[in-house]
Amino acid sequence: GVMAYGLARASRRAGIGTHKSIGHNAGQMLLSTSKTVLGQARPALPKRACKVPARRPAVVSGRTQLVAKAVLADAPTKNAEKPVTMGTGSADPWNDPKYAGIKWTVYRGKAYNLTPYMQRHPGGSWLINLAVGRDCTALFESSHLRPDVAISHLKRLPVIEDFPIDAVPRSPYPNDSEIYCAIRERVRKEVFKGQDAKGAHRTGSEGAALAVISYSVAAWLLYAWDTNPATGFLLGLAGAWIGLTIQHCGNHGAMSTNPIVNNMLGLTDDLTGGSSLMWRYHHQVSHHIHCNDDVFDEDVMNAAPFLRFDPRQPRYWYHQFQHIYMWATFPFLNLVFQWGDIKALIENRTVGATLYGASDFEKSTVIMGKLAHYTLLWFVPLYLHGGAATVSGALAYIVTQSVVLAGTFAVSHNVPEAKPLDAGVTRETMYESSVADRDWGVQQIVTSANWGGVVGNFFTGGLNLQIEHHLFPAVAFMHYPAISAIVRDECRKRGVPYNEYDTLPEILGRFVRYMKEVGAAPEQPVSRAPEAQPELLARV
Repeated sequence: GVMAYGLARASRRAGIGTHKSIGHNAGQMLLSTSKTVLGQARPALPKRACKVPARRPAVVSGRTQLVAKAVLADAPTKNAEKPVTMGTGSADPWNDPKYAGIKWTVYRGKAYNLTPYMQRHPGGSWLINLAVGRDCTALFESSHLRPDVAISHLKRLPVIEDFPIDAVPRSPYPNDSEIYCAIRERVRKEVFKGQDAKGAHRTGSEGAALAVISYSVAAWLLYAWDTNPATGFLLGLAGAWIGLTIQHCGNHGAMSTNPIVNNMLGLTDDLTGGSSLMWRYHHQVSHHIHCNDDVFDEDVMNAAPFLRFDPRQPRYWYHQFQHIYMWATFPFLNLVFQWGDIKALIENRTVGATLYGASDFEKSTVIMGKLAHYTLLWFVPLYLHGGAATVSGALAYIVTQSVVLAGTFAVSHNVPEAKPLDAGVTRETMYESSVADRDWGVQQIVTSANWGGVVGNFFTGGLNLQIEHHLFPAVAFMHYPAISAIVRDECRKRGVPYNEYDTLPEILGRFVRYMKEVGAAPEQPVSRAPEAQPELLARV
């Protein structure tokens, strides 16, 4: 989340400055291993103008709002870059010996060498590793509240000349979204009052973290003392609470200004049966960047063909009953995660993202985490209480954690307003625009849905305020209630639907009805931009 600052600081320590011209002091500007050039200026970002037609009252997500189609028209500046169509080139920078040993990334059509700065990144190498081997634009821009400062630091990095940019699938460009930039500016001024420069946006959730950790430790001690279905149930609630809160926010780098604290909290995912490494690639690289895209969002496709979450997916006869039998699949979510983690470790790829930047140590945490999880859940109670008690308690844990997580995750993006099932802004955004041309801010808003308020925010780590989480994943979740008022207001001004429900039972009921509707809906194939063709997915 704060990769630009760390890389810039590292460059200053290494004596690398910004040069007025490429030819100046060329001996210091060329890196022998990568033929890179330092300090090139970047063209101005293209701007967007928002034209909002007359509004009409409509009911959106259970609440009456003013809704209108937001028509975003490009109004590029004089020096604006022309978007590059990426992902279709024949070159292969991932296997080209020229780039062996170089940790490269692409930002807005330029390739950078991150190698010298990986260990000096103040947010931790485990976060900047996500940028390696891909277009990191959306990861970078969605993680900074001060884009001008972040970009000024980024421009000091080594630029790799003659890099095959057109071979790399293009990321969305969040900073080109007018609504996202407007919301972000108001959040800085009204919520953090300029204190984001001191890391205020990454603090504020310490009390919630203490509550989660305290309950989880107490639940495990009780489970170890007397292993049975009841204590397994209580421990399952702890596992779910960790998964929703401290591991989630920690792996986003948003629980603390200290990267070690974030990393340690992120690793609690491994203790509960998941994998913090696989979660970061699956969740941050795939889901957050391409929310509800049927090709790039792993959350859309990882339940297929058993469950059909999207009308663009193949439909089988049994999907008409999925709103009934899906409840029988939810208790196995924990086991599905564990199988997926091992499979991804072997294949070096989750369903939606390749582990280009993952270090050997990070990969080892998958195995070490599983051993720690099995020790806490199975081996200790087996030694203390025998097989029968252990099986009953462990199964109670698995079922409880799985059902809570599945039910909470599923409602966030699987209601009609957040899917292109019917005509409207969501369908226009997801159907009529290529991945590169979509307004990233609008996509995150219309493909997500909120429920509840402050209490739900505390117990779900902000996942009940899914819209705010998708716009600001690197902000501590206790700030989301304040941010939601700004997002709602900016959406109202532009006629962008803001999907929200009063309670979890309300949105859960709407989710069930949607699953019935989409299970019976005919397939809705869409034309794809070149970078979204299935044969190119291995490059993501």
